[in-house]
Amino acid sequence: MNIATRVAVPDGGGMAVRGNVREDLARHLAAGGDSALHHSPEAVLTAIRAAGLRGRGGAGFPVAAKIEAVRAASGPRVLVANGEEGEPASVKDRYLMRTRPHLVIEGMLLARRLVGADRAILYVSDAPSARSVRQALNERGSPCAEVFDAEPGFVSGEETALVRAIDGGPAKPTAKPPRPFEQGVAGRPTLVLNVESLARMALLTRFRRGGLLVTLSGSGRAPVLTEIRHGVRPADLAARHGFDAGRGFLAGGFSGGLLPPSAGDTPLTHEAMRAIGSTLGCGALVAIGRDDCPVAAAADVLAFFDRANAGQCGSCFRGTGAMAGAVEALRAGTAVAEQVDRLAQWARQLRGRGACGTLDAACLTADSLLLHFPDEIRNHLAEPCARCARLPVGADTRFRVHPIEPEEG
Repeated sequence: MNIATRVAVPDGGGMAVRGNVREDLARHLAAGGDSALHHSPEAVLTAIRAAGLRGRGGAGFPVAAKIEAVRAASGPRVLVANGEEGEPASVKDRYLMRTRPHLVIEGMLLARRLVGADRAILYVSDAPSARSVRQALNERGSPCAEVFDAEPGFVSGEETALVRAIDGGPAKPTAKPPRPFEQGVAGRPTLVLNVESLARMALLTRFRRGGLLVTLSGSGRAPVLTEIRHGVRPADLAARHGFDAGRGFLAGGFSGGLLPPSAGDTPLTHEAMRAIGSTLGCGALVAIGRDDCPVAAAADVLAFFDRANAGQCGSCFRGTGAMAGAVEALRAGTAVAEQVDRLAQWARQLRGRGACGTLDAACLTADSLLLHFPDEIRNHLAEPCARCARLPVGADTRFRVHPIEPEEG
């Protein structure tokens, strides 16, 4: 069911979230836009380090370390703004490109100066986002960046996959090393940053504090895109926006596994989420309500991974398929104990054996289901689950969140 996502501007106003009206160049400049470009590269890099800014694409790698690695490389350099939002439960990147394209461009111009790149590329498959950024570039009257029309896909936004696509190949991950900061687009050192990461870089020069965009969905309610400070608890966030998380969460979108209701008290920081075996990821949270079932949620996510993997690593496409089949049998009430034992073995042994993070995310989904919901597993082995019967796995994930359609100002 396609339920429109709503924008929730934080009390006191947001930094990145400013409602649902597309911001043109005049509005951007009137609100202090492009002021980041008046700061020296060293001052900006110092602010990024001080803030501890981490990438907002999912992996959470320190942004300053990525910048410094490319700055230290010799020869021509490239910047790629990664706007390929393949995560089904997130809409934040498309919101920024569709609604605040000049903020994204400001971040790109800033990052380009920081690493001395002579080429800047926005990589995106969402057509409205691409149109919005192209319109913003035209407003500026300067071809300061290219827009690359990518093929949509869960793995096509992985940094080696996007380099491969820009260079004319398929949007599929490659073996590492080399990583893009060593040898990226056209063989050049390449800085790849998510579009929210770039927006945050620009905002740091104005607000001197961090924040993150969160897409909250699930429990049959209209999804919400909002902005929070690090450290907010998932339970408080869900309660504030009327979401039922009585049976837990999917954390970090599809990459952080399943969490029990008790994890709702965990602060939303990289460190705290890592400490409970999950990830902050791209900031997507799916509330699993009392009418839902963690087994059905896991079956849906694993079926998505089985469909969406790149199909080039045997351990991945066979492993995701095997785990998806085992959890689907649990959901359907046909599983036996031996299948659960094999699921546990696969979840442990297959980690780290894929070219990208897809297999690891699938393993975490299976492992977290077994770890946090053992009573559910036993109950599903004993008899079919009435909730699961109402939640069959479809041709696409039921957790897909649909992007926001901005209004013209």
